[in-house]
Amino acid sequence: MSMTTEPSGTPMPPRGRGAGCNPPNRFETLRIEADPTAHPDDDAPRHPTVFLRDDTQSVLSPNDADDLSFDYGLNPYRGCEHGCAYCYARIYHEYLGFSAGIDFEAKILVKQDAPALLERELARPRYRPGVISLSGVTDCYQPVERRLRITRGCLEVLARFRNPVVVITKNALVARDVDLLADLARHGAAAVYLSITTLDPDLARILEPRASSPRARLTAIRTLADAGIPTGVSAAPMIPGLNDSELPSILARAADHGASFASYSLVRLPGAVADVFAGWLDAHRPMAKEKILNRIRATHDGRLNSAAAVARMRGSGEAAAAWKALFAATCRRLGLAQGTPKLGCGMFRRVMPGQDELF
Repeated sequence: MSMTTEPSGTPMPPRGRGAGCNPPNRFETLRIEADPTAHPDDDAPRHPTVFLRDDTQSVLSPNDADDLSFDYGLNPYRGCEHGCAYCYARIYHEYLGFSAGIDFEAKILVKQDAPALLERELARPRYRPGVISLSGVTDCYQPVERRLRITRGCLEVLARFRNPVVVITKNALVARDVDLLADLARHGAAAVYLSITTLDPDLARILEPRASSPRARLTAIRTLADAGIPTGVSAAPMIPGLNDSELPSILARAADHGASFASYSLVRLPGAVADVFAGWLDAHRPMAKEKILNRIRATHDGRLNSAAAVARMRGSGEAAAAWKALFAATCRRLGLAQGTPKLGCGMFRRVMPGQDELF
């Protein structure tokens, strides 16, 4: 678990981590940086995961982005132990005073009161029923969910209210909650995306070190689909020069396991995420680093990131257009619908604690 250093001076990510550094927080003027040469290798600084209580008093974030097909985001956790090196959500940790690097993976804020807060918000007369995304930012089924069961608690509330939800995750743990998701699905109120970046277990192990294996995610698709839950695959993100050749095979394997719809997105590297991912390339794909970064720039008008709606997910230019055409043609061949199924709020019921249904 120690951090080692290549002869070039590039930090290697600690075992089980996607980032090999803590880039400076753009909002902080003071930075503390460990000297990697100050410890012998067997006594190097370690980075255990720390869970911090998040006492937020509201858990639903309204969404008004035209390129996102949900009305509210619900994030039981801030930060994500999966440790995906490319994750755009890393920059949000800077707003909390942390780094987008190892801090994002090792300092996780936990909204233990999320189910109760969600119930309170859904019960309010002014709440307008809409599709909720679990999660809008970080993964709602990261490893600690197995113990804390906060996401399951939120699903229990959603099932009582019959409020539609779209789940997006890289973790096969979602299959644990097949009972609640199937209950919602019977009312046209649930859909699940399993996000698969690569089918190569060796690449997945270093790119998404604490997420479920590709095989486990495919098995979860089968479990959910067999239970009557609309289940799809998100081939995301596609990283030109690294995993781009896998798009058709990811869609095909997901379809073989029961997926009925699909989406994809191209990688984008906002702010400090570019440093984290560049460091990952130095450690794991040094010879291909410049090719990969240049091909990412080719899909974002010469930059590593785009903030514009639609373009931030699908890119722009000839390369992005080719991706769009390949995705559409592959979905047609496999019989996969493109995008999230339409979920309705017609079965929503406003349930007050200790009372029967109020419509």
